[in-house]
Amino acid sequence: MFTGLIEEVGTVLRLERRGEGARLAVRARKVLEGTQVGDSIAVSGACLTVVELGGDRFVVDIMPETLARTTLQGARGGDVVNLERSLAFGDRLGGHLVLGHVDAVAEVKNVERRGETWELSIDLPEELLGCVAPKGSIAVDGISLTVTHVENDLFGVGIIPHTMRETTLRAVKPGLAVNLEADVLARYVLQTVRTLGVGAGPGVRLDTILGGEPRVDQGKSSGGLTEELLRGRGFL
Repeated sequence: MFTGLIEEVGTVLRLERRGEGARLAVRARKVLEGTQVGDSIAVSGACLTVVELGGDRFVVDIMPETLARTTLQGARGGDVVNLERSLAFGDRLGGHLVLGHVDAVAEVKNVERRGETWELSIDLPEELLGCVAPKGSIAVDGISLTVTHVENDLFGVGIIPHTMRETTLRAVKPGLAVNLEADVLARYVLQTVRTLGVGAGPGVRLDTILGGEPRVDQGKSSGGLTEELLRGRGFL
């Protein structure tokens, strides 16, 4: 588990294909401190296990599923990646709980400078429609960011100067592909809502559920959310 606070930017040395998977070597410095073989490091948001250590680099194996769901499938020597060691008990949680399980790859559509800060507009994949809400959290290439708005099939995040300087976002531009991981709390809320029968289906938006009118059927219903069901579950 991670916090989404990037410790350093590393450099890809090589990506070696091995069957349907791959082995990735990354040059780093800070994240090597105290790291042992078997430990986890988030590489641009993907939780990977260290299989080799040596000098100024570490090596990780990448499963086919991870290759298919992340931008790491196109990694080349010289590329930069965000790095974070796994969270230790007692550490401060300055960002939000990030699992390192990338949900989807999306495209940055717009980069707008606003005084000393920036706002990015990013494609919102259909599978994440119900998990992204204004003022909620999302991990973009492993970076914990706050959602500024959700509009149709796009969402926005704000970037402060420190984040722009200390992460791979310093080179962000329209067309850049980024890894997205939804907030795990949003996933559970959405799953609970679907279980109760509200707005069932993968396209339901969490912000609509939280910000819309209460959807409580005062009478009997053949399914969905009813007052009787809520009382039976202890919500009323």
